[in-house]
Amino acid sequence: MATISFRVLMSAALVFAFVSLHVEAQSAAPAPSPTSDGTSIDQGIAYILMLVALVLTYLIHPLDASSYTF
Repeated sequence: MATISFRVLMSAALVFAFVSLHVEAQSAAPAPSPTSDGTSIDQGIAYILMLVALVLTYLIHPLDASSYTF
């Protein structure tokens, strides 16, 4: 009796697995292609300019700090 109910359970599980693969509500819509609106380019240029300003600050600062005596 236990083997029959096990076989029925396994058969039902296999049928459910095969049927559930073919049942879909809707297919997903394709994602729109990415476009550049220019703000990412502007932000990249701003980051580069800030990095240049930081490097120049650290290059100029030791020259400025060496003239002070305490």
